[in-house]
Amino acid sequence: MRLLRRSSRNFNVLELLRMIAFLILMEGGFMLVPLLTGIIYGESDAMAFGITIVLALVIGLGILTFVKPRNRYLGKRDGILLTALVWIVFSAFSIIPFMISSANLNFVDAFFESMSGFTTTGASVIPDIESLSNSIKIWRCMMQWIGGIGIVIFTVALLPMFNSSGGMQMYSAELSGITIDKLQPRINQTALRLCLIYIVLTLALCLLLWIGPMNLFDSICHAFSTVSTGGSSTRNASIGAWNSDYVRLIVILFMFLGGVSFVVMYRVSLGKTRQALRDENFRTYIGVIVVITLLITLVLIFSHGFIGFRQIVIDPLFQVVSLITSTGYTVSNLYSWNEDIFPLLMILMFSGACAGSTSGGAKIDRFIFLWKNSRNELHRIVHPNRYYPLTINGNVKSPEVIDRVTSFLWFYIGMVVLGGVLLSIFGMTVGDAFFSSFSCMGNIGVGIGSTLNTYATIPTAAKLTLSLLMLVGRLEIFTILILFSRSFWHK
Repeated sequence: MRLLRRSSRNFNVLELLRMIAFLILMEGGFMLVPLLTGIIYGESDAMAFGITIVLALVIGLGILTFVKPRNRYLGKRDGILLTALVWIVFSAFSIIPFMISSANLNFVDAFFESMSGFTTTGASVIPDIESLSNSIKIWRCMMQWIGGIGIVIFTVALLPMFNSSGGMQMYSAELSGITIDKLQPRINQTALRLCLIYIVLTLALCLLLWIGPMNLFDSICHAFSTVSTGGSSTRNASIGAWNSDYVRLIVILFMFLGGVSFVVMYRVSLGKTRQALRDENFRTYIGVIVVITLLITLVLIFSHGFIGFRQIVIDPLFQVVSLITSTGYTVSNLYSWNEDIFPLLMILMFSGACAGSTSGGAKIDRFIFLWKNSRNELHRIVHPNRYYPLTINGNVKSPEVIDRVTSFLWFYIGMVVLGGVLLSIFGMTVGDAFFSSFSCMGNIGVGIGSTLNTYATIPTAAKLTLSLLMLVGRLEIFTILILFSRSFWHK
């Protein structure tokens, strides 16, 4: 009781509960899509989503009815805590349809699948995707679409109350990157603009895929999972199932856009194309894609000769964009490539795309910081009394930002190593353990060895560890790690 009173003084517990109630109701609203899908296709799994929606209404409305906080202000620590709770609550609530539907997953597998979906990791414990009902298929892709723009961004956009109650803390904690640009004076206006851009991209991709060889259902599902850079598919062979250069090129374009900062896309939408093209991070992102694609193409030509335009141009470009954006789609012949290529692919998985995008990884912005700071340190050895500012897009960055970037990268590497060690202890081979840790920490989901086709066969403890790594990677490490600090829980 003393601990509860102390916690109540430190945090606005009742308001946090009220916010969670709104989030549960929101998730129930999203589940109307798979419910209607199941009804349209006459599937029994529609009942699983119907039951979950009813539970969401009962729990959400029950909390709102009986919980009446006097103070509705959420401070910085409340916002950070709620940001982490949002992802956990959404993933936990999504367990229900996976367990009571024809997917018939146990609790741990269902939690892993849900966390993988909302964090846009794309790792799956389901070996045969095509055996799933259409309602489960579209929910798997829709989870990634919700998580891609960020559950919190949706929340801030749709629930204006967050604007005056910890909204900026939640927005900053969830949206990946070094600095946060506000496009509009109010946080909910900023989030709403981001959501609109996201929705327009999704609709455009859906239409373009539907024009091609995909039917409407597959187009909707792949639009959800591609724009979100999640990588789930309705087919076991993923994008390769359509054997279409048109589909691959369209998907490449929208995976690339998924890796672009929403701030850059917003500026383009206002006609400020030159300003967007001058963005240093955006130009580096394009440069990395072009250079590594050319290197892979050259290696393939020297190894196999000219084996076709798709094999030496489209497939390498597809794979490079897929990995740097953490989408995780793979081309059918990836594992037949020369082994000399794989270090380049690992670099892409580590770097990630632009900060402020839907992609995972450490973010290419931070490596620009690291490169410039290291270069300045070399200059200081020769000229110790000269001032060398670190500038990005003409703006001088403070030492505090530089320290935070460096700390982030060390924490990132440390979490990957710790995850790999734990997975090895839990019974995975060393190679599979460290690769899985690396892949899930970067929200990529690609597997090798025992996890090549599915994560279903790995130990239960390993699945829970990887679920935590997905969450830590999605929330940019600090939002989760700070929860383990004693100072966070006391004034």
